[in-house]
Amino acid sequence: MLGSRTVKDLTVADVRKFLRDVIAGKTKADVQTKKRGRAIVTGGPGAGSRTLGLLGGILSYAVEEGYRTDNPVKGIVRPSDERREFRLDSKGYRKLGQVLESAEAAAESWQVREAIQLIAATGCRRGEIEKLRRPEIDLAGQALRLGDTKTGRNVRPIGQAAVRTLTDIMARSSDNYVFPSTRIDGVPFQGLPRALRRLVGSRIPGLTAHGLRHSFASVAEDLGYSLPTIGALLGHAGSGVTAGYIHKLDQALIAAADRISEHIASMMAGTTSNVISLPKRKRARSSSRVERTRLATNRRG
Repeated sequence: MLGSRTVKDLTVADVRKFLRDVIAGKTKADVQTKKRGRAIVTGGPGAGSRTLGLLGGILSYAVEEGYRTDNPVKGIVRPSDERREFRLDSKGYRKLGQVLESAEAAAESWQVREAIQLIAATGCRRGEIEKLRRPEIDLAGQALRLGDTKTGRNVRPIGQAAVRTLTDIMARSSDNYVFPSTRIDGVPFQGLPRALRRLVGSRIPGLTAHGLRHSFASVAEDLGYSLPTIGALLGHAGSGVTAGYIHKLDQALIAAADRISEHIASMMAGTTSNVISLPKRKRARSSSRVERTRLATNRRG
């Protein structure tokens, strides 16, 4: 552990020992943070890799500010982070659809069911959906005009599958929050991670809200969309629509959101399992050039 070491006195040996301690699990803890809150800290190679990365960033800042002349993390090999990105395939999406159907029959909270449905259809972050407000929804423009996200103010294109879900949700409640708390008036719904684990159980092991977001991106990639397009749909920093709070979205982005969300909705309903990729533009242009050359040759002949 780093203990009471000061920034200027920290050595490479200290950092190496700290990394070994995290990997060995010496820093793990389970702490109650509030009445119903807990902070669970684990160890292992993955935690060691992520912690070392964070420490390296902190010490880089210390070097920039003149607190020390070097970064002792630099040059230390980070252990492999064996976490694997979770994604749903067509069978997984169908299982999710069945889970939500069963949840509705069992009178599960509509906030839980519809929030899961909306994250699956949009690829939004969990917090963006839990804290979504009615004024941020633009159904006519097929967009979420988010005022506070991880990347700042943001416009997110949404497909018709998401529009249908939001239309149903907004008819349920007139609360400012689209997903109001089931217990306290005037606050947003919380507890989606726990609800997901309870509903999904062993049917889709490892499924999280982030897994739904990553699955959305994977479906978009399977359908042939470019990384910049996917980044814009997900609200990544530096993508076209996150750079400014625009009022009108590119119709190509809305069309992409439509196609992806409808494909996911179909998989959840069990009506489709095949992905038909978009045509490759470069190949199409190349074929056109070949055709023009052939016609010109025929004319000359």
